[in-house]
Amino acid sequence: MKERIRIAVQKSGRLSESTLKLIRECGIHFNNGKGRLKAVSHNFPAEFLFLRDDDIPGYVEDGVADIGVVGENVMLEKEKDVSLIKKLGFSKCRLSLAIARDKEYSGVQDFEGMNIATSYPRILNKFFEEKGIKAHLHEISGSVEIAPSIGLADAVCDIVSSGSTLLSNGLKEVETILKSEAVLIGNKAMSDERLQALNQLLFRMDAVQKGSNNKYVLLNAPADATDTIIDILPGMRSPTVLPLAMPGWNSIHSVIKEDEFWEIIEQLKDAGAEGILVVPIEKMIL
Repeated sequence: MKERIRIAVQKSGRLSESTLKLIRECGIHFNNGKGRLKAVSHNFPAEFLFLRDDDIPGYVEDGVADIGVVGENVMLEKEKDVSLIKKLGFSKCRLSLAIARDKEYSGVQDFEGMNIATSYPRILNKFFEEKGIKAHLHEISGSVEIAPSIGLADAVCDIVSSGSTLLSNGLKEVETILKSEAVLIGNKAMSDERLQALNQLLFRMDAVQKGSNNKYVLLNAPADATDTIIDILPGMRSPTVLPLAMPGWNSIHSVIKEDEFWEIIEQLKDAGAEGILVVPIEKMIL
């Protein structure tokens, strides 16, 4: 029987939702009914374990799971002996220091001697060591933002996405320690068969992610403007040019990054492009 690669996924939350969305876009199907902690794919050699995010690095190090998806912040804080296989580009956030909104801030040296509440003492301690700052860290597992208002700490160090939670607790973000995103981590002693499954999974992930970052662009242009428009388009290799039924006009097709499209749209129109269509790409294989 072919070995299944064991994939650890956070059992709930936004990171879990984004991870499962990516896996399904890779064409991997499985049934993870409510409350289930384990599922098996019926069309890919994979078994899924649904775990607490803090536990995933340890399970991967121990070989209970072969690979896992966690926040980069969790991987660094847990300091487990695992491989960083791939940054996934979603669930982006930052680990930041915050103080009371009514306090002045002149720089990181203000944290000298402060009491700071955090769920990330290892990362924060390393940051302060590099800056030559000595502070008193209080490790707490949740509701870090409330610590200053109940007199537990003078400041906090926690994960920030929009900053609204800090704001609602009378805090302001003053120093970013780490920028984080979802990462794929792996056990360092996988069997050849499971490594083969991992490589297949990475191939699919790359195809999905390249597709989501690019758009298929179709436009019509006068034949005498075709060369100018081709020079403007930053697409892959050479665009496709097809003659239209109307004499003197061509249809030009290209694949470009979405951000680049918005930078050149006015140039395309000024050069004579008409009927511009921008189409999502489900998957892209180079």
